[in-house]
Amino acid sequence: MSDTASILEQRTAYNETLASAQDKSRATWFPLLLMAILLALPALQFIGNYNYLLHLVLYTACYVVMASGWNILGGFTGYISLGHNVFFAIGGYFAGMIFARYGISTIILAPLAGLVAAGFGYLIGLITLRVRGPSFIISSLALVMIFRIFFENWEFVGGAAGVSLKANDLPVQWAKLPYYYAFVLMAAFAVWASYRIKHSKFGLGLRAISKDEIKSESAGIDTRFYKVFAFAISAFFVGMAGAVWGEYLTYIRPNIFLVILISVNMVLMCILGGKGTVAGPVVGAILILAFNEFFVATLGASEINILATGLIMMISLMFFPLGIVGTLAKHRKLPRILNWD
Repeated sequence: MSDTASILEQRTAYNETLASAQDKSRATWFPLLLMAILLALPALQFIGNYNYLLHLVLYTACYVVMASGWNILGGFTGYISLGHNVFFAIGGYFAGMIFARYGISTIILAPLAGLVAAGFGYLIGLITLRVRGPSFIISSLALVMIFRIFFENWEFVGGAAGVSLKANDLPVQWAKLPYYYAFVLMAAFAVWASYRIKHSKFGLGLRAISKDEIKSESAGIDTRFYKVFAFAISAFFVGMAGAVWGEYLTYIRPNIFLVILISVNMVLMCILGGKGTVAGPVVGAILILAFNEFFVATLGASEINILATGLIMMISLMFFPLGIVGTLAKHRKLPRILNWD
């Protein structure tokens, strides 16, 4: 055990030295400036109707929360899950049903909904994380199917038809504001938490598992606990996003939350931006949603725009095999404003 502790201490010291070196090239002001701009953006409503812009920003922020959460399991720990939209649904249904019956805003309930999703994540992780690789990916897909059948046949939550939720009483010009600020603040928290986790002893253990799980066990890391706890933390962020998303749409329904495209988007955002990096999920979310909006506007809402987005992804990964942030960092060409690690 003393040898194990010594190894972990050496790795922690190396990590701290590396972080110190990175600090010299990190533009710490940029995330703060970006946050200030996003918080001030709704002021544009005083000079015109910018509801569409606010929608795009809050939609992107929603995916930043989920992709950053997914990255804790898929990026730091190396377990690719295609079933994380289950936690999106759990958060949405938990907060949505309380809101529908008792009128408590899902924005207030979001942290609690995240904890409920984390609880389910912990229990599910105890079962699914017994396997690795393709077996784990298949089990995560099966999870989505099971939960979709469950919600579609649960009459208490409206079955396949779902439940309608009351819209807020704000004027149309300001109706998006509560959800906008909720998602922007959650995105900031998710990115900050991702950074803190990556640079903690726990995060070091997760990255060790990603590199070589067997050697990590030999070094004394409780890999089972680390993996399951990472699964729970990951589910927490996705559940929080789902809670607020349901009220924003004013209804909850299985085909809103439990579609495979949502999980695929989380994965693609992390891969395109840079799996295992802090800024990667943010960059990936912005780019993929920008591609989607552009191609939908120019090619229409058909399979053609999906094909175009796929081609862009394929070309990007040919030049950036580790994702944009990961590849640029490897070749020491990462701009300071993207050095969040």
